[in-house]
Amino acid sequence: MPQPDEPLVSGWAPFTTLDFPGRLAATFFLRGCPLRCRYCHNVDLQARRGTSPLRWLEALTWLDQRRGLLDSVVFSGGEPTMDRCLEQMIRDVRSLGFEVALHTAGVSPKRLERVLPMLQWVGLDIKAPFGDYARITGSEASGARARVALAMLRESGVPYEVRTTVHPALLDAQVLQTLALDLRASGIGRWVLQPFCGRGCVEPALSAENISIETSLVTHLRRIIPEIVVRSNGC
Repeated sequence: MPQPDEPLVSGWAPFTTLDFPGRLAATFFLRGCPLRCRYCHNVDLQARRGTSPLRWLEALTWLDQRRGLLDSVVFSGGEPTMDRCLEQMIRDVRSLGFEVALHTAGVSPKRLERVLPMLQWVGLDIKAPFGDYARITGSEASGARARVALAMLRESGVPYEVRTTVHPALLDAQVLQTLALDLRASGIGRWVLQPFCGRGCVEPALSAENISIETSLVTHLRRIIPEIVVRSNGC
């Protein structure tokens, strides 16, 4: 069993070219997330309590043996900024010579601010128009926090991307247009849209099918944000 202050590594992907664009990375998934997004396909990572199949010292030994084979390490989740050990984990990885990327929904701007100087890339998940976040996440404060995190990223100089998971039952064309306007007002000129993946989703109304994003919708949204990328998430 992990000790109380030991990172809760719930799983890992030993090789990926998707989680940190342009890099060959290993991704570690950390437990714990305060959001309850209706389309979540990692619900088993929401709770902080749980088993950790990989001890962090074992992970570092594994990474040490792959220096020269991997470019980088990605921390994902769950919501990795919820782990109080994240800052030390990043330092550990950087000491081995790896670049570090973070996947986050911006739920803890203060913790994000502390680790940003050590990061080489951030993937920020924006869930909905900032005033409509609770409908997706179940958290009233999450939209305001995401807005702060986005502003922080823009000012940091750290490379990042903004991405949104799309299911028409949750984000229809009108809502996506509102979100695009929010992002443009925040200075965003590039936006990644990820079609919903039903694998692992526990909400029956959403999980019956996988989703494609219509070309006509993307064309319309590009009038607001010029560079929009539709990226499959592996379904």
